[in-house]
Parts: sequence; structure tokens; C-alpha cells
Amino acid sequence: MSQITTHILDAALGGPARGVAVALQRGDGSEIAADVTDDAGRIAELGPERLEAGTYRLTFAVGDYFNRTDRETFYPVVSIDFSVADGDQHYHVPLLISPFAYSTYRGN
Repeated sequence: MSQITTHILDAALGGPARGVAVALQRGDGSEIAADVTDDAGRIAELGPERLEAGTYRLTFAVGDYFNRTDRETFYPVVSIDFSVADGDQHYHVPLLISPFAYSTYRGN
């Protein structure tokens, strides 16, 4: 199982954000993995089973998603930097979006 998972919910439509490209990168910007959200807005396997302690970034291409749903957005890309402190823990990073706002938290 991947150490990093994510899901995206579209608060304005009240459902999952399908088909959003997401990239996992190291703190230096080098890409580790990339995938696209499924019909439930989830990516259950993003990257390796274990990451070294350090800073990482998830980049969500939400602008393409909003274009496909015929909506203007202020945020074409959402990037979330986070720290992996324990290489044995699972890190779930959800994203809640709307065309002009977003929020995130550490999930489980």
C-alpha cells in the first residue's frame, strides 16, 4: 500500500472531483509519482510504500477539472507542501475545492 493517498471533493457540486491529475514531488521538485483521481475522486496508490522523512508536495491540476465542468476558477493549480516525519505512518491528504476556494487537512 502506498504511504501517500488523497481524495478531492468538489464542495460547489457536492461530490467527488473525477479525473484530476495529481503529482507527488520531493521537496526539491523532482517527481516521485503521478496519477488521476478515480470516479470517487480518490487516488489510493500514489507513490511508494515508504518515503524518507522530509518535505513533499502534492500538486493538483484543478484548472483542467474546472474547465471540463465549464466553470471559471481562481486557482488553476493547488500545491500542498507537507512533512513526512515518520516513514512508517500513512499520510492521507484530502483536498476540498470550489472555483474560488480550497482547504485541506491531514486525514487518516
